[in-house]
Amino acid sequence: MRFCSSPAGGGKHNSGLPVNTENEEEEEDKLVEYFRAQIRGDPDVASAVAAIRSLLEFLRRDQSETILGLRENMTQAIRRLEETDSSVAVSSGGELFLRFISLTSLEHPVRQHCTQSSCSARAQPSIASLLADLSQCKNVMIERGELFLKKISLSRGKVGKLCHTFIKDGAKILTHSSSRVVLKVLENAAADNKRFTVYVTESQPDSAGKRMAQKLRKLNIPVMVVLDAAVGYIMEKVDLVIVGAEGVVESGGVINKIGTYQMAVCSKAHNKPFYVVAESFKFVRLYPLNQQDVPDRFKYTADILKTVKDLNQEHPMIDYTPPSLITLLFTDLGVLTPSAVSDELIKLYL
Repeated sequence: MRFCSSPAGGGKHNSGLPVNTENEEEEEDKLVEYFRAQIRGDPDVASAVAAIRSLLEFLRRDQSETILGLRENMTQAIRRLEETDSSVAVSSGGELFLRFISLTSLEHPVRQHCTQSSCSARAQPSIASLLADLSQCKNVMIERGELFLKKISLSRGKVGKLCHTFIKDGAKILTHSSSRVVLKVLENAAADNKRFTVYVTESQPDSAGKRMAQKLRKLNIPVMVVLDAAVGYIMEKVDLVIVGAEGVVESGGVINKIGTYQMAVCSKAHNKPFYVVAESFKFVRLYPLNQQDVPDRFKYTADILKTVKDLNQEHPMIDYTPPSLITLLFTDLGVLTPSAVSDELIKLYL
């Protein structure tokens, strides 16, 4: 399968040929289908990991003749994947992937095509040598991409080992919706012979919490499903709250399944620790101040955005929890306070 969104030549800026829009859309649809196939083939895979696998395959098959053209194609591929229902993690994971492999073009500079006037005073390199330079650079980019993919694939395990030590024997834990990272934390705690009970909200409208409860029962972990509206009632019974995150923003706040914010408010009112577990590839360059600042592409599903004109009539799928309500964040970079997140974001993106 070929994913290239532009003809060989790296895009319309250097091909001199008219762009076949219909062909571009077809190739982008193939990219999205490849991404969805990754999710279907391995339900346990993080959406960001599936997106990076797809982008790596896109990189292998891209036929651009310049670094600029290749980067433009990669950027367009990320934008297309962001139109799926997993847009928050895809946005952060894709941007970090592009940044990581783009360092290659700085360490392995490729001579670009030059115009007749700019090359009149010096010998013009042959097309063969230019393509050889690009091929070498692209091979290094692919190697870096594979290294990045391997690194982030280990993130969940690192978070699980780090956080489960905060779970004490006999603890009562409240969690929300279904999170693979939270599940890993609880699995590690159970493997460490700790006895604890989990309360999980049913998490409407998709009942994700019920699926989480089934997974916990398979691990022989005592679990009880509670109503979303019963968070305030159940909070006085629990010792701590652990939730996952769709994205961690620059302020140290998190974007997660709708209902996370009210759970954080209740935990603050009851003086219960509110822990967030998330991989570093979910760190996204976004600084919302309130719920309305979160982009609609994160709040609603792709189908809703395409078919509904008045989004005020629809229920958002995620909400924003400010850093003031979060006790600690457990990531593969270490245990962070919300105020330390911005420093880590700078290290990741600069």
